[in-house]
Amino acid sequence: MPDVMSSSRLIGVGVGPGDPELVTVKGVNALRAADVVVVPVMDTGERGRAEATVLHYVPQEKVVRVVFALNERTDHGRREAAWDAAGERVAQLLAAHASVAFATIGDPNVYSTFTYLAHTIGALVPGVVVETVPGITAMQDLAARSGAVLTEGTEPLTLVPVTAGSAVLKDALAGPGTVVAYKFGRQAAEVAEALRETGRIEDAVWGSALGLEGESIRSAAELDGVPLPYLSTLIAPARRDGTRGGKL
Repeated sequence: MPDVMSSSRLIGVGVGPGDPELVTVKGVNALRAADVVVVPVMDTGERGRAEATVLHYVPQEKVVRVVFALNERTDHGRREAAWDAAGERVAQLLAAHASVAFATIGDPNVYSTFTYLAHTIGALVPGVVVETVPGITAMQDLAARSGAVLTEGTEPLTLVPVTAGSAVLKDALAGPGTVVAYKFGRQAAEVAEALRETGRIEDAVWGSALGLEGESIRSAAELDGVPLPYLSTLIAPARRDGTRGGKL
């Protein structure tokens, strides 16, 4: 591996949940200023949301597709090998370029592939400067599109990846605040059951493909157990009495 100057920069850029108009001005500037823009790609090769969004702002020749095996959730060894290979590829890019941007859907510090990449690069490229540019999250986009209020007054907000199991979601729903569930599509039936058991289903809303062709935003009461897209998002608002400022 060639030596990398300490001035080399790896910038994780949040590009939002899919709608190109939700990339921040700072995010667009970071993508355009970088020498190359890395986008994560599944080992199946299809274009992901991050790549599709990036191509609205930078030319194809500036984009480098790197496989992260994002659809691998069971074979830990295969997933680790993919991360290592991706890290090696990005380290090579940092050896050749002063700045490399990595585009990630949502925010680079919220359940992002960038976390694993930054950890790997820190070991491979000592002295590299790692930065992040925040991005709009799916829960913010769904709240805006559905009219669901995420928090009021002193209400807590709990974000749960349902890949951790529906029991974790049920525990969160038993609490007082708003609960947001990510990646729940394959466990839609268990999520609906948890919402019904905790009396939270009537006010809850779910959405998928936000801002994209095929967007779907519906009441959680319509969940019928049929699996949904993997990146579906759920908002179960806090129980409120309808008075203005009631949680202050």
